[in-house]
Amino acid sequence: MLPQLFGRSRSWIDPAVATRVEAAIRLAERQTSGEIRVFTERRCSFVDAVDRAAELFAQLAMHQTEQRNAVLIYWAVLDRQVAVFADQEIHEKLGSNFWAERVEHMLPLFRSADPAAALEDCIQAVGEALQKHFPYDQGSDRNELSDNLMIGR
Repeated sequence: MLPQLFGRSRSWIDPAVATRVEAAIRLAERQTSGEIRVFTERRCSFVDAVDRAAELFAQLAMHQTEQRNAVLIYWAVLDRQVAVFADQEIHEKLGSNFWAERVEHMLPLFRSADPAAALEDCIQAVGEALQKHFPYDQGSDRNELSDNLMIGR
């Protein structure tokens, strides 16, 4: 079962962060048929954030995109954990090192208390990688997944 995504739980995240993240997703997706989502919650219910991201990826049915090129960026605020989880087609093209590098690039920005910049940086890099392997096709592309920042408990 998915945690509550909106409603009262949305109030704990700075609206400016949500606005910046959603704008970054929309901008990145203009260049690719790929899909990017960001999910944040206060605490990670798993020891490993990648396992939690994989669980959310499945629960959110992100593996059902037409080209199997969706990417989930996960952030557990209080546990200071982040992960990037990608679907089969884009993962095969970029490999595990790419996702690990994205996390490493985000960490200093999170430590400097600028989560929006950390997420924007990751979204931009993921968008560029998606563009290279899954360019935008004006004739056939559609936004398969919401661009809204998803907020758990």
